[in-house]
Amino acid sequence: MPNELVSIVTPMYNASRFVAQTIESVLAQTYPHWEMLVVNDGSKDNSAEIVEQYTKKDSRIKLINQANGGSAAARNNGIRQAAGRYIALLDADDLWEPAFLESQLNLMREKHAAVVCSAYRRIDENSKEILGIQRVKPIISLKNMQMTNHIGCLTGLYDTKSFGKIYLKEELKSIRDDYAFWLDIVTLSGAAYGNQEVLARYRVLNNSTTGNKKKLIKPQFLFYYKYQKLGLIKSSCYTLYWGILGLKKFN
Repeated sequence: MPNELVSIVTPMYNASRFVAQTIESVLAQTYPHWEMLVVNDGSKDNSAEIVEQYTKKDSRIKLINQANGGSAAARNNGIRQAAGRYIALLDADDLWEPAFLESQLNLMREKHAAVVCSAYRRIDENSKEILGIQRVKPIISLKNMQMTNHIGCLTGLYDTKSFGKIYLKEELKSIRDDYAFWLDIVTLSGAAYGNQEVLARYRVLNNSTTGNKKKLIKPQFLFYYKYQKLGLIKSSCYTLYWGILGLKKFN
C-alpha cells in the first residue's frame, strides 16, 4: 500500500566499512513496505559500489549521488525524493532491529502520533555493545525537547500526513541539524512518543566520544541562544544541563 510506505533516508560519506550491515538490518525488517534512499554525499571510497550491488538485488533500495554537501544536504535530498508517507533517518553506520518499523508504526497508530522514537543500544566500531542501553521518555514534551534532544535520530519516525514534509536546516552545517529537525516536528505536534522497546543500535565511533564533546559546547549554546532564541540565562542553564546529561550518557 503506497500510503503506508516508509521512506528511509540514509546519508552516506565514506561508509564502506559499515553500510552493508546497515542495509542488511533494513532488509531484515518484518515490515516490508519501505524504500531506502541512500544518498552518497561525494564518498571517496567504494561505498557507492557496495550500495549499487544491493540496488540490483532489491528494487526498494535506491542510490542517489551528489557532490559533498554535508549530512543535512544529503538528508534533504533524500527527503525531497521520498515517496513514502513516513520518513525515517538512518545513518550509514547504524542498525535497526528486525521489528523496528513494525513496532514503531504500531505505536504511532496507537497514540495517533506524528512522531515516535525508541530506546536503543550503543555499539563500537566492531559492533560490540558498550555504555549500556539509552532509554527514552514515554512522552517527550516540547519543553523536554527545548532543553535537550530526547530523540535518537536513528530511532525517529515521522508521519508526513500530519504536517507535510519537513527539512533539515542546512545553514547549521550538519551540527545540531538533526536536533533542529526533531525539535521542529515536536513544536508542530506538541509531543513525541517513546517506544520502550530497544529497537536500534547506534554506532559510537572514535570521533563521537566524550573527548570531543568540548567542541560542541559553543554550537550547543548557540543552538539555544540563536536558533531557539531562549535568551542568555536560559541558554546558559540549558547548555549546563546538556553537558551534565552528556557526561552521564557516555559514562
